[in-house]
Amino acid sequence: MTDEEISTEILLDHYRNPHNYGQIEDANEKLIEFNPVCGDTVQITIRIENDVVTDIKFIGRGCSVSQGSASMLTDKVKGMNIGEIKKINQEDILNMLGLKLGPSREKCALLSLNALHKCISNHEKKTHGGN
Repeated sequence: MTDEEISTEILLDHYRNPHNYGQIEDANEKLIEFNPVCGDTVQITIRIENDVVTDIKFIGRGCSVSQGSASMLTDKVKGMNIGEIKKINQEDILNMLGLKLGPSREKCALLSLNALHKCISNHEKKTHGGN
């Protein structure tokens, strides 16, 4: 198998058997991100304690790229601090997926990252006055 075939299998496994799927009832933040182009949605619920993500879950509907990426991202950020999460960028997500994607599929891959960054921003505004 090629590297891209392996990456595709990993993504499809996350899509079929998502990690961290569900909702956190006592979440600090909750946000729904929607891609109007394709109709994909991702809702992130997150629990942050002392600026560290202690739990994160997602629910959503959409293609294997958007949902698989959300599963992979939630695995990656659990236990990370807010400063580390804010540094995760589009390139990091695309590298994590290990696939060559066209522009419309990149938007699917980045849906959960956009939701996560908005959650972090909202949390900082509430707890640190936006600093």
